[in-house]
Amino acid sequence: MDSMSRRTILVATAGVVAAAAAADPAAARPRPPRADRPVDNRFWTSRKDWAAGAADGVRTVAKPRAGVELARPVGTVAYADPHTGRTTTWEYARWTGPVHRSAVPGTELIASWNARTPRGTWVQVEVEAAYSDGARTPWYVLGRWASGDDRQDPQAPVIRRTSVDGQKDGRSTVWTDTLSLDDTTTGLRLVSYRLRLTLYRAPGTALTPTVWRLGAMTSDVPDRFTVPASEPGHAGELAVPRYSQEIHKGQYPEYDNGGEAWCSPTSSQMILEYWGRGPTAADLAWVDPSFADPQVCHAARFTYDYQYGGCGNWPFNAAYAATYRDMQGVVTRLGSLTDLETLIAAGIPAITSQSFLKEELTGAGYGTAGHLMTVVGFTGTGDVIANDPASPSNAAVRRVYKRREWETVWLRTKRRNAQGKVVSGTGGVCYLYFPLRPSKAQLAALAAVGVR
Repeated sequence: MDSMSRRTILVATAGVVAAAAAADPAAARPRPPRADRPVDNRFWTSRKDWAAGAADGVRTVAKPRAGVELARPVGTVAYADPHTGRTTTWEYARWTGPVHRSAVPGTELIASWNARTPRGTWVQVEVEAAYSDGARTPWYVLGRWASGDDRQDPQAPVIRRTSVDGQKDGRSTVWTDTLSLDDTTTGLRLVSYRLRLTLYRAPGTALTPTVWRLGAMTSDVPDRFTVPASEPGHAGELAVPRYSQEIHKGQYPEYDNGGEAWCSPTSSQMILEYWGRGPTAADLAWVDPSFADPQVCHAARFTYDYQYGGCGNWPFNAAYAATYRDMQGVVTRLGSLTDLETLIAAGIPAITSQSFLKEELTGAGYGTAGHLMTVVGFTGTGDVIANDPASPSNAAVRRVYKRREWETVWLRTKRRNAQGKVVSGTGGVCYLYFPLRPSKAQLAALAAVGVR
């Protein structure tokens, strides 16, 4: 399970600010909840998209899909990797996206990207956002990412995947993978942003990363303990493989204490195999042959965020999924179970993030401050069919959860923990993985939930 919640600090901060505002009502004017979808997704994927940005040493490529690569270095930088203790010099080039004005002035922003990084290369994703009062954030790092790691070749030039802690400007903060406003009650919002992509390679080589998809989701989900109920719609179940994280307890504890915390990569692996993708026998040669489902160990290793200290970095999981042939991955928020039903009806399962007390989700048998599971279908009465990796065996992974309970624990942004303290919920966060060329029905379903 992913025990670190991105919104906990926000909820606590908002409570302090709200108390201060009670003495001065003019100090806080919360926006009313939006009647339409409180999420804006913008992804750069086409040749036209990439051409709209400012290229500094990068080139646009068209095949097998449109993307950007390092054409000529524009400089070098010495990067001191905090997780290896090594300082290495890298050549780099840069692409800076155009300003995107969000259709939803947001309180949070989460980026995601799909890339190929041959050994000796890596990428960095940054964002600069504009506040509604005209001020701007600094350039925040949202990820330093490579698909491989130094265990493959300790002598090769390589970095360790990492988020960057301690980024803030007194008005917003980056919490692992999420840029969040410190106070959501004042009416201040993130109204626009631009992304910056830096491509790195070992000096003197012709190596290059290739980035095919880059974008962000901004959202303004109202803080709430309860959410509107949706009416049951599509019924059906997708044939998604079932894997338990629990059978991996104690395996490779260097990756967040082993399998008991591997809900995110286990869910990612389930959906990748649903689409017919997965690691090769050669990829899995490093795994102890006595371990069952070695592909789950593989997913944990290659989603691990060395700063976060876990495998639950949302964009890192989406990026891992996209390392497989003709796959794409994004992080977004959905607004209701109706959105999930739309996706399931088109054959697209989803990985959802939720938190709850044991008694809040009948049949779970546990409580969690943050957990990922895979929604694979709906019963005839609208209850949720989930492949829940927090199960004692693969055979026990399939669960049916009550619709109203599940919708609440997934979509709310506030809840009370076992000590009665107000803490956060994830507000409908999910990962969507889908092929490079989805069917027409799948394209329509993705568009219906705001993903293109």
